[in-house]
Amino acid sequence: MNLDIAAAVGAVATDLTGLSHSLHAEPELAFEETRSAAKITSLLREHGFDVTTGIAGLPTAFDARFGDGDLELAFFAEYDALPGIGHACGHNIIAAAAVGAGIALAAAAPDAGITVRVVGTPAEETGGGKVLMLDRGVFDTLGAAFMVHPGPEDIAGATSLALADVAVTFAGRESHASAAPEYGRNAADAATVAQVAVGLLRQHLTGDQQIHGIVSDGGAVPNIVPAHTEMLYYLRARSEASLRDLEDKAQACFAAGALATGCTHAVRTVSPSYTELTPDPWLVAAYREEIVRCGRAPIPIEWEARRPFGSTDMGNVTHVLPGIHPIVGIESQGAVTHQPEFAAACITPSADRAIHDGAVAMARTALRAACDDGERTRLREGVERRAARSEGRQYR
Repeated sequence: MNLDIAAAVGAVATDLTGLSHSLHAEPELAFEETRSAAKITSLLREHGFDVTTGIAGLPTAFDARFGDGDLELAFFAEYDALPGIGHACGHNIIAAAAVGAGIALAAAAPDAGITVRVVGTPAEETGGGKVLMLDRGVFDTLGAAFMVHPGPEDIAGATSLALADVAVTFAGRESHASAAPEYGRNAADAATVAQVAVGLLRQHLTGDQQIHGIVSDGGAVPNIVPAHTEMLYYLRARSEASLRDLEDKAQACFAAGALATGCTHAVRTVSPSYTELTPDPWLVAAYREEIVRCGRAPIPIEWEARRPFGSTDMGNVTHVLPGIHPIVGIESQGAVTHQPEFAAACITPSADRAIHDGAVAMARTALRAACDDGERTRLREGVERRAARSEGRQYR
């Protein structure tokens, strides 16, 4: 196929940079990305995509399609931001690169026999938009899914940790903290005991397990014994099995806080669990070659498994269908994701270059998969197997 992907992305470079900077200037939180989704879908419509919004019961999710081939390949856009520090995870770059890859690949859709999709996936930071969309059938007919995420370095075969997102509440009894403390049951003390137990637990965790959290509600005023407190915790591990083990240990720590203080407690799930990334080997190898063609030097393969970058709901997708989630490097002057300095780096010339390179590498990888007979067959057979399990499911 004689399509110059780099030239196709370059032709819309101004639009892509403008989109990225506009998203960055107006950050929106999970499930509230109304302006962001509108900006992205407007640009896709301008380039001939058929856009459906509000899919899977999620107002800020969308599905943009071009072509009618029998192999569907999708680029995922994320566009939610972080409280207080905006796009410190660079989702503005993710969205712009997905749009660029989609527009570039659309030119090949008729000859390659593909349907190009750019899918808007809200609430990655919390809420698990992709998990909800996966469960509701949005990805049933996809042959493969692609996205890139910015970071301080290039990682072709990026990995992540499984994640459980929980809220722990303690209920006690109010009383005057000075005149009648003996009549109170201190929910803040329950949270403290639980935190101490978690801290002591860390010595006994396996090397792949992590736990970290905050107190989101610690009481109202000092002279009232707090009757209600809440902690928000993330539990992470290399695999789902290890995560379940960690959850059992953490549950005991939370229960200890209640037992020690005479309070009651409850644990609720805040977001669906994220599974670890399992990037598709063929697609990773192809992407690595293509990002090197763009002049980049991803970290060595043997280092990739030792550098999980956190957690993502893209992990759930890669457990069901072939997909990749590489990291595309930007010059962040030592800053890492979820720092204000990284947010500032996400609208620099280096970040704009990452949009271009990420879009080019993704689109080239997708086109290679579509034009390789063996790979195309593999992807199509995967769709057929999943179709048998999800017959009749609708999301539109």
